[in-house]
Amino acid sequence: MEKPPKKSWSLRRKLLVVAAIAIVAVVALAVGLGVGLTRGGGSDDNGGDDNDQNNGGGDDTDGVPKDGPDRDEAWKPKVSDSWQIILKYPLDLQSKDDINPDVAVYDLDLYDNDIETFRMLQDAGKKVICYFSAGSWEDWRDDKNDWDEADLGDELDGWPDERWVNVSSSGVRDIIKGRIELAWRKGCDAIDPDNVDGYNNKNGLGLTADDAIDFMRFMAEEAKSRKMAIGLKNAGEIIPDVIDFIDFSVSEQCVEYAECDTFADFVDADKPVFNIEYPSGAPDKVTAKVSGEICSTKGNATGSEGFSKVIKKMVLDGWVEYCDGKTYTSKVQD
Repeated sequence: MEKPPKKSWSLRRKLLVVAAIAIVAVVALAVGLGVGLTRGGGSDDNGGDDNDQNNGGGDDTDGVPKDGPDRDEAWKPKVSDSWQIILKYPLDLQSKDDINPDVAVYDLDLYDNDIETFRMLQDAGKKVICYFSAGSWEDWRDDKNDWDEADLGDELDGWPDERWVNVSSSGVRDIIKGRIELAWRKGCDAIDPDNVDGYNNKNGLGLTADDAIDFMRFMAEEAKSRKMAIGLKNAGEIIPDVIDFIDFSVSEQCVEYAECDTFADFVDADKPVFNIEYPSGAPDKVTAKVSGEICSTKGNATGSEGFSKVIKKMVLDGWVEYCDGKTYTSKVQD
């Protein structure tokens, strides 16, 4: 998935030095005045260093309430719910009339989108799934310096700005708990934690499937305690071990790799599979033959009955095609 542009190391070092000097000056002033420091209050940089604030290392928590919604129960997504997923850019909504397409569920980046966007969607009857990376360290997040180096493994293949993390570490889990807390405070109906399949990749940490299962259980407990649903991103090997406490699947390219029958257990359990396919040539050169193969339930698509399928570009911007042949482009802030 598309990631923000990488900052140069020299610039980042300069920023850290400036920030360190500023912090020393502020602390000295606070001691002299006999007052405690507080966050916020007009600062353009949330810092992300103070885990006690439970901001989860987000890039923009301004205006986020201290507490999330007081719900009676968590949302239970339905099989075949229509959906849109946009991770490349923030959604650009000025009013409910800007919501396009008119689908039941929106899967959006937790940090890039503000709370007003989530509320506008929910006021229009939509459910909001909030995406964040749970199994990787990202060098553009404000909390990048809060991670213990011992908890960081190899770079993700194809994403040099990310590294696998030790999902069993208490330090890692504290950070992820903060991200789940932020999702609750921003009113998300569910979370979509990515990169939980480190065990299936060269990770440099010796991660196992059992580690992933326990990590998913931890995140599910945190989400459910805040009345939020939680999905499993890919990681088909652990489905039998987690399906009882996971509410939906987000499956990428199961048709392309003829793996949809692996995820069919969710539909059998009356839980949706939100399936994304990235055909070559999208958006302008997706032929009727290709979209027909994706939208069928035969051949490579065997086992995909009841899946909520979308055809997207790999960058996951506002463009989307559905199995009825209709295409839409959601307005985004690029």
